[in-house]
Amino acid sequence: MMDNTKSVLVLGATGGIGGEMARQLLAAGWQVRAMRRGDTPPARGDGQGDGIRWLRGDALSRADVLAAAKGCAVIVHAVNPPGYRNWGQLVLPMLDNTIAAAIAEGATIVLPGTVYNYGPDAFPASGDLLAEDAPQRPLTRKGAIRVELEARLERASTQGARVIIVRAGDFFGPRAGNNWFSQGLVKPGQPVRSVLYPGAPGIGHQWSYLPDVARTMLRLLAVRATLPPFARFHMAGHWDHDGRQMTGAIVRVVEQATGARPVLKYFPWWLVALASPFVTTLREMREMRYLWQTPLCMDNTQLLAVLGQEPHTPLDEAVRATLAGMGNLHTAAGKKNAPGLPAR
Repeated sequence: MMDNTKSVLVLGATGGIGGEMARQLLAAGWQVRAMRRGDTPPARGDGQGDGIRWLRGDALSRADVLAAAKGCAVIVHAVNPPGYRNWGQLVLPMLDNTIAAAIAEGATIVLPGTVYNYGPDAFPASGDLLAEDAPQRPLTRKGAIRVELEARLERASTQGARVIIVRAGDFFGPRAGNNWFSQGLVKPGQPVRSVLYPGAPGIGHQWSYLPDVARTMLRLLAVRATLPPFARFHMAGHWDHDGRQMTGAIVRVVEQATGARPVLKYFPWWLVALASPFVTTLREMREMRYLWQTPLCMDNTQLLAVLGQEPHTPLDEAVRATLAGMGNLHTAAGKKNAPGLPAR
């Protein structure tokens, strides 16, 4: 396959990062295929569709993935099991099918990475940054699966596939799907009367605006021929050094748009602890609490060495687009409160 072809298969195109990648790839002139279970989306009234070639198939079917990837130079692997059910049993088989297709086509796999791979022992001392080669000794089941997932990709890079992993902080954006911003801080589709913050007081946290993550991946794809077969990069994103930057931006944006000033509260971890034995999502949220109790700031030096700069939307602009996309910027009466979290 010619390395300069611009044909790509996006697995998970109906989700957050997969959908954003599909849109940006299409805008950049790529021929975009996307696979989904069930019926493919209908064409628009003008007969042009959305520009994406939708294929019916299942990421758990190797035959489906091999057929969908035929002739593709790139496979974006951003797929998760339906409804996140049986995540631990299905994630690795899905990846193995992507790997088989990439090896068959000599394609580059693009994977959105996570910080779940790291346990607290990898977290740098104060003032230091987390590098790509930091030890991966996770504490959680999901983290262990992510480590194995990347190990399989590294092996695949010795068998004819190429791999680009972009690791970023917690996603937020207009169509970011399930994430801490939309599941923890604010409620989608409602006026923002309060903001719940999950972090410990004064502890930093790293965020990544989803369109910036996709732009970073696109720029890396443009220079993929110059990268090693297995390439990992960290993004700096938006570093909230004390937990007040993100909440402060939400307060400013909501007040400017609606005149209401949200009340800032701490996330009710005690309630999560009570309900987690009965609710899978809450149980997984509780497992990841350590990421809100310890500052984890990633080093983007390698990314800057390749791209020169990291795509970066100003925080207030990114938060405004996110809240607007989530249907939150409705005028409503709200209580007065100063930016930042109250003393605790």
